[in-house]
Amino acid sequence: MKHDSPVRITMVGGGSWATALIKILSENNVSIKWWMRSKTDANHIKTFHHNKSYLSDVQINPRKVKVCTRVRDAFRESEYVILAVPAAFVSDALAGLDTRDFTGKCIISAIKGMIPEKNQLVTDWVADQFGVPNSRMAVIAGPCHAEEVALEKQSYLTIGSTDLACAAEVARLLTCRFVQASPLADIYGIEYSAVMKNIIALASGITRGIGYGDNFQAVLVSNAMQEIKRFVDAVYPQHRDLSGSAYLGDLLVTAYSPFSRNRTFGTLIGRGYTIQSAQAEMNMIAEGYYAVKSIHAINRQHNVDMPITDAVYNILYERASPVAEMKILQGKLT
Repeated sequence: MKHDSPVRITMVGGGSWATALIKILSENNVSIKWWMRSKTDANHIKTFHHNKSYLSDVQINPRKVKVCTRVRDAFRESEYVILAVPAAFVSDALAGLDTRDFTGKCIISAIKGMIPEKNQLVTDWVADQFGVPNSRMAVIAGPCHAEEVALEKQSYLTIGSTDLACAAEVARLLTCRFVQASPLADIYGIEYSAVMKNIIALASGITRGIGYGDNFQAVLVSNAMQEIKRFVDAVYPQHRDLSGSAYLGDLLVTAYSPFSRNRTFGTLIGRGYTIQSAQAEMNMIAEGYYAVKSIHAINRQHNVDMPITDAVYNILYERASPVAEMKILQGKLT
């Protein structure tokens, strides 16, 4: 990737996905200001050049990456801002910023969740809060687990935006020797699909925890793809091929991979863990837990047939028995 001067990027978030994205970006000619809340982690990176809390084997290049704990400092003079914190914490992370801090920047969401209570996509929330035009926003979709990026295993990303030129700009930034990124003009389809695949991964984990096998999971995932299509077509109708890697590929890796935190969370629930004990066991955020409540609320307006989403919602928020709920779902799948 050739530039006369480094591309100036802000990374918001200190977790595994933010760390993986830092690794990808650092392969190119960039200057990154990396904001994280934890001063302890920030100081550790400054001293030892790795994130001790997440993907600790990834070496951070101090010539390209400067860590800071003041979010406004991180935003200053950047051309691109990547949001990589859990959706539930976006508002807190960006507290104190205003429209001026976002002016002229391309805002990229690497978050596969929804703003709780508001039931908003992250891009819609950013547009409302900070006046960022749709043409200057993009989303990052997989299939791409942070753990495999750390190992430099060949991976693929899709960058969605209403402006294909904006998506192509971001795709160039995120293309390197072990990652291939492609642009796509479907920001809402990609963003909603990324949210919903986490719900399906929860369902997949729950069935595993109960004791269902590969045959049932294959049927669950194929029905889930139809469910995602019905919902996305109802909310944001547009011609789109959901067999693409940004949709089906991301669903498959999240539903099947042992790296999937949503699948892991679901497995614990299926084994009888309470929500609180499952969250404590993981010590990580499963976006699907919050997302299923938002999607369930949004669907009250659209009345799309969503038996898998309904089953997960009933288990997590109505305290339905996982065994009984999946038995009911079993009769609705084809």
